Amino acid sequence: MIYDIRHVTTYSYETQVSFARCSLRLEPLSDGGQTLISHNVEIRPKPAERATRRDFFGTLTQSILIETAHRTLRIDSRARVSLDRHPPARDAVSPSWESVRDVAVEATSLGPTSPVGYVFASSLVPVLRPVTAYAAASFPPGGGIIAGAADLMRRIRTEFKYDPKATVISTPLKEVFEKRHGVCQDFAHVMIAGLRGLGLPAAYVSGYLRTIPPPGQPRLQGADATHAWVSVWCGAELGWIGFDPTNDLVVANDHIILAVGRDFSDVSPVDGVIVGARKQKLAVAVDVLLVE
Repeated sequence: MIYDIRHVTTYSYETQVSFARCSLRLEPLSDGGQTLISHNVEIRPKPAERATRRDFFGTLTQSILIETAHRTLRIDSRARVSLDRHPPARDAVSPSWESVRDVAVEATSLGPTSPVGYVFASSLVPVLRPVTAYAAASFPPGGGIIAGAADLMRRIRTEFKYDPKATVISTPLKEVFEKRHGVCQDFAHVMIAGLRGLGLPAAYVSGYLRTIPPPGQPRLQGADATHAWVSVWCGAELGWIGFDPTNDLVVANDHIILAVGRDFSDVSPVDGVIVGARKQKLAVAVDVLLVE
């Protein structure tokens, strides 16, 4: 499947901004059944400086410097990707979760795909006993890693309420877990925390999800979404498999990966600093169009 993605981020400032320095992580990865065909980013006002690098996780990061005074910053990212994933069924035979845990901590590689880098707590995903106990109910002794991860994903989808007004980026994981409300970022963090509490490698994935309108209704422009889900290391043979706790889906060909990291702080699509504004408004519009 081939998709065209357009992701437009617009910042509107109450007063004029004289300086902005931003990091952009907007180029989709080529990895795990996904191939990047093309990508470009248009920025207004035009940056005075623009540099690119690959971070530790393999994400292309653009650093931009804007010195032109402005009230609006518009970042227009366009990409074309090809997807050909064949994920296992949620009840597929897989190694026991205990064996995956034991192999992960014995890994000798420290590279970005090594499972050992995703076993421990990170800045936004602390390991909490109540969350670990919650996850443990999905992993009986000798149970398969895929079946356990799928069950945990299903329980989060069933027992947590999607509520975009309940949390912000800085809402602590403990609060999200206790209130059982949040958005895709929160649900991914809860699932990751539970898995890591059991010693299982789990990564945070940011990207896009193609949405399909109800029968008979037109697809709305800009109605698709940035999204977040979890990638679980399921052993050396199966590798990394995606699980979407917001939608209770094993990740297949409707999820487009932007970046992978330990938590949201590693993969934020746009972040940075500005000088000169008191208040700002953020608008994000995403379109994911099936080409073939």
